[in-house]
Amino acid sequence: MIPATPPAGDLEQGVPVSVKIRERIAAAKRRFNANDNIAEFIEPGELEKLLDEVEHKMHGVLDSLVIDTESDHNTRNTARRVAKMYINEVFRGRYVEAPPITEFPNVERLNELMIVGPITVRSACSHHFCPVIGKIWIGVMPNEHTNVIGLSKYARLVDWVMGRPQIQEEAVVQLADLIMDKTQPDGLAIVMEASHYCMCWRGVKEMDSKMINSVMRGVFLKDSTLRREFLSLIPRKV
Repeated sequence: MIPATPPAGDLEQGVPVSVKIRERIAAAKRRFNANDNIAEFIEPGELEKLLDEVEHKMHGVLDSLVIDTESDHNTRNTARRVAKMYINEVFRGRYVEAPPITEFPNVERLNELMIVGPITVRSACSHHFCPVIGKIWIGVMPNEHTNVIGLSKYARLVDWVMGRPQIQEEAVVQLADLIMDKTQPDGLAIVMEASHYCMCWRGVKEMDSKMINSVMRGVFLKDSTLRREFLSLIPRKV
């Protein structure tokens, strides 16, 4: 059964913390789509209250699915586990600030193609909240003014952007915008290949189908030879 009263904090005062966060976003005239980051509108301590609220509402979902969470030892704590999974893990990229990225000047004036990957993608489709699992390859063509960041930082940026309900076509554009802003290269190329469990687990239940898409910026758009070089160097094996 659904708990008779909300568990803690603002819920007990009759104002869910999600409402407060939503009001701040509205006041700033910003959107809060599934793949947006809203960390700047969340005050200290509110994530824990949001977790409590999601747990409370997840109890309602389980109750409507006619699952006896009181007697069923397997689902007794499922609402809490699901809330923690969404807030602290799979959708964490919505609720926390971007990871700190140390940027260094391109002292050696590197200007050769650099490829990072494959980087593992763990996301979820915003249509069904089913997993999206795959790989990303990133190609960077630096110039003397480009900011150099460590290889591991690319993985952290991927994890942050993909840690939200996403549509693959939009996700790679978000990632490209972020990396362009952080590094200011002459060109950027991103290829993503992923399995969508909304196709594997449900619907047509097609297990072997994958989606591949790319984003090309700067010299990768203008120079077909460079574009072919990048594409030939990425071994797409997901």
